Amino acid sequence: MAAPIAPEPTAPWPTHRRFYIEYRYLDVLEHLNHAAYFGFMETLRCEYYLPLLSNSPPHLHPSQLDIIIAEASCRYFAPVLYGEEILGEVTVARPLGRTSFVLLYRFSRKGGKEVVARGRSVVVCYDYAKGEKKAIPEDRRRAMERHAVDPASEGW
Repeated sequence: MAAPIAPEPTAPWPTHRRFYIEYRYLDVLEHLNHAAYFGFMETLRCEYYLPLLSNSPPHLHPSQLDIIIAEASCRYFAPVLYGEEILGEVTVARPLGRTSFVLLYRFSRKGGKEVVARGRSVVVCYDYAKGEKKAIPEDRRRAMERHAVDPASEGW
């Protein structure tokens, strides 16, 4: 069993979650498969973004979500093994665009001291009914800008 992870994220990473590495996440080399990180990033993205929606119902249907992923990437720094626990964190990068924003992800172990992977996604606000991108709603923009970080200061 991995050492316990600090329960609080390190500023300015407002959304965090622990991921316990189960057998189903492993690849043939018996370490965390690269694709699992993208699933973890999706979980963190939803946990970050859903609270920004005003009057968000408890069970939001995907058609009510107004974002789409334009790009996603991940860099890996150390293998993660079965039974370990990693801390996943997400924050938004500044500057925010008119219709899009960049989310930065960090995965670490040992109480946040050893970064094992970093991810990045470009998220576009999208009007599915019209089939086109749209401006980031002002209330969400203000909420995201309150804790937006300079990517260079976070090792990007």
